[in-house]
Amino acid sequence: MLVGAPILPTRAEADVPDRPQPPQSPQPPQPPHPLALELVTPPRPLALELRVHGVHGAPPDELLGDPRTVRITGDSTAAVFRRAADVDAEAHPEWYAGRPVVEAYCWSRLTSGNGARALWLLLLPFMVVNLAHWARPAAPATGPAPRAVRAYGVLVRVLALSLTLLLIAAACEVALDLLAWQCAGAGSGACTGSRSWLGFLEPGRWWGQPGRRLALGALVPAALTGLLWYLSNRTWSAYESQPPPAGAAVPVARPDGAPALGRPGFWYGRRIVARLRAAHTAAGLLIVAAAVAAPTARHDRRAGVPVLEALGWAVEALLGAGAVAVAWVVCRRGRTEDRADHRLDRAAVTLLPGSALALLAAVLLYAGWSRPGWTSAGRLPGDFAFGVLMLGQGCCVLLLAAVAVRLYRLAPDPATALYGLGGPAIAMLGCALGGVLSGGVAQRVADWLDGTGGAGGAVGAAGVGGAAVPAPAVPAPPVLLSWQAAVLPPLLLVLALLAACFAVRGVLARRRLAAGVAAEYPGEPPDVHRSRRIAGARAAAALTDSAPWFVAAVSGITLLLGAGALAGAWLSGKVPGEAARGAHPLLETAARAAQDAGSWLIGLGIAAFIAWGRRAYRDPAARRTIGVLWDVGTFWPRAAHPFAPPCYAERAVPDLTWRMTGWTGRTGGRLVISGHSQGSVLAAAAVWQLPSQVRRRVALLTYGSPLRRLYGRWFPAYFGPGPIAALHADIDCWRNLWRATDPIGGPVLPGSRAAAPAQAAPAAATPAASATPATPAPAADSVDRGPLADPLAYGRSARYPLPAPILGHFDYQADPAFAAERDALLARLAGPARRARSAAAAASVVPAPEPPATTGAPAQHASPAPQASPAPRDSPTTRATAAEATPPAPALPAPRVSKEPAGPEGSGGPPGTGG
Repeated sequence: MLVGAPILPTRAEADVPDRPQPPQSPQPPQPPHPLALELVTPPRPLALELRVHGVHGAPPDELLGDPRTVRITGDSTAAVFRRAADVDAEAHPEWYAGRPVVEAYCWSRLTSGNGARALWLLLLPFMVVNLAHWARPAAPATGPAPRAVRAYGVLVRVLALSLTLLLIAAACEVALDLLAWQCAGAGSGACTGSRSWLGFLEPGRWWGQPGRRLALGALVPAALTGLLWYLSNRTWSAYESQPPPAGAAVPVARPDGAPALGRPGFWYGRRIVARLRAAHTAAGLLIVAAAVAAPTARHDRRAGVPVLEALGWAVEALLGAGAVAVAWVVCRRGRTEDRADHRLDRAAVTLLPGSALALLAAVLLYAGWSRPGWTSAGRLPGDFAFGVLMLGQGCCVLLLAAVAVRLYRLAPDPATALYGLGGPAIAMLGCALGGVLSGGVAQRVADWLDGTGGAGGAVGAAGVGGAAVPAPAVPAPPVLLSWQAAVLPPLLLVLALLAACFAVRGVLARRRLAAGVAAEYPGEPPDVHRSRRIAGARAAAALTDSAPWFVAAVSGITLLLGAGALAGAWLSGKVPGEAARGAHPLLETAARAAQDAGSWLIGLGIAAFIAWGRRAYRDPAARRTIGVLWDVGTFWPRAAHPFAPPCYAERAVPDLTWRMTGWTGRTGGRLVISGHSQGSVLAAAAVWQLPSQVRRRVALLTYGSPLRRLYGRWFPAYFGPGPIAALHADIDCWRNLWRATDPIGGPVLPGSRAAAPAQAAPAAATPAASATPATPAPAADSVDRGPLADPLAYGRSARYPLPAPILGHFDYQADPAFAAERDALLARLAGPARRARSAAAAASVVPAPEPPATTGAPAQHASPAPQASPAPRDSPTTRATAAEATPPAPALPAPRVSKEPAGPEGSGGPPGTGG
């Protein structure tokens, strides 16, 4: 949320001449304000600032600093707003000489709109594994890298398919095994006796035959599959089907290939999502059919009925053919990014899920055939199914790690998270999250059917004093799920130790940084508590850089504990408490405690998960909080999992691209797009998609930006040094603001963090001015300006009578550097020729003093190098500066001129304004 933005002058205030000032001693002439020079030149096309908010969102009145806002374009989901006074700005450009028109693009409802967003919590594992697709290491465009990139994509898509199968298998475990097979088939009424609504499934009734109970229970996982298809298809129509602007984003030919985010089809995933949605839907229906057909065919083979036995073999053959078709569709083709692919694979999109649905219907009819004498006993083969899925996921993660290491060695980058293993680590976390959610639901249902709230079906667990208790006649989940729950307590213990280590590191870093904080604010008496607060904010912000190792530890321990749980379940065939019976007393006690604690932890987690989702459905404020998770996780298109929450950037990036292309083409004006936090990522992605003739009229201002610190580290193939350098080459007018207290934002170009901190002010500086350290001026070809002073004042002063807050990640617009850099960017877009003409006109209208020794002074006004411009003249910062006669802000470097002229040589027009 962006608050504290300086208030721009109203139309009436802009026309009021400045009040006369008392005569002062002659001062050396200063270069004019870049945009103030437009007040004395003929009217020019408008200048526009397009603001894009970050996570948490912000209403348009806060973004624009005015409660009266009007929607210019867009709908109730995402729209562009202006102040009511600026609606007709294009008709009166003379009113806005010297200041830009400000617009705000509000996109927060893309992730926190209606109550249906609460259902997205079920899709959290799918979102995480989809992130693993984009977290692959960067690779050269030639050599063996393309094959490794394709292998990486195939492995991630296979992992995503396994998570869909895991979710549907958990639904089958609950509906088919626990309810239809074990509870309804108990015979003694121990399970159905207290649940009258299950009485019609008891043996002896029409629905009492096992095949018919399985057919009825199969409707639950089939409905879940249909719900996932519906959610994916609905969001696909609203997000992935947004076409890019016609003729936009023609990639520039480069020796190492064009940046991926600049390709025309990058934000248009209509084809891949439709194909993967069909494959995952068919896979879900096929696993439901297999869960019904397997016990039915096994009974028919034992019964020796030739017709039913032949039908069973035919059904299993068709299920195998369907599995091969699904695997072929998932592995055959990935994303198409070089062009906006409008085609759809009609055969895969319609025939594959339709055939799977028809096969499921046939299997239900086959299972519902009367089979007198068939009774259900024991459990369905859930242990084998969950074990195969878990083993396959582990093998895929290891193969993915091997491919990632190979890619990293082809193009090593020390800044990449975990040396290229960030993608496999994320994939491992997605698989673990899917296993905990699916296994937790099965265990909670088993405990509910048990009625004792025990440890999730501890079949034959040791009783008090080690005595064995008889196996219960109530449903029990697969043994593997109990082992998965038992590894949660040791995992949480390791996480607590890691968190304690990071906390100790933060405390030590705070002590080390606190010693030098007061020196950055010369003229202020040292304050130990104030220094510690500032140093603590910086130390906490620096912990973000240690997050990759925390993720590595969690994923590595999860992989080891998961392998141990799988081995223990398959080797012993018993739950941990029973498997450890007879061992050392300490080991036996630890196993039983881990099993019971894990079951309770899963129960509490599932209950909190349901409560959170219920609150998010009813409370918009809670929905916005959950929306922060989607803001970060659903930026990327659904390239691996079609049931993941939709990619809001596939709506937001075309919106911004259309707005910038249309406005600059219609008005011929200059535009600076300013993005905060996640909004800076959207802004950069939109600039990448602009045609070259539009990009020369657009400047980029980012602040609190995670482009390099988070995205460049975790997604190096798309935001690494190569793509960011390419963006820097394509758009010269780019400036990035960052603070040392910001845990998310940071510099965007390598080496910027090594800038020297602010030094003591000159001796001639006033005490009020020296209370705020000067921000180091960036180099001439640099993008980053920072670290900005935070807080703006160390102690109390006439300018800051109250303690200045530590702003951290927010309120960048309250810093005078924001307005200064925005105005300087707009001046750079105007080109050196226009600045020279503006300076000459300003010198002719307002002549400088002419003492005999300053004959060359007026020539300084014609210097093309703009200086750091002050905040708007009606802002509190400007008024305080004028009242206390503080020195001017440090000068900005000379701008770099666009490499690509907008018009032919000798035209005399400034770059970026031709046409």
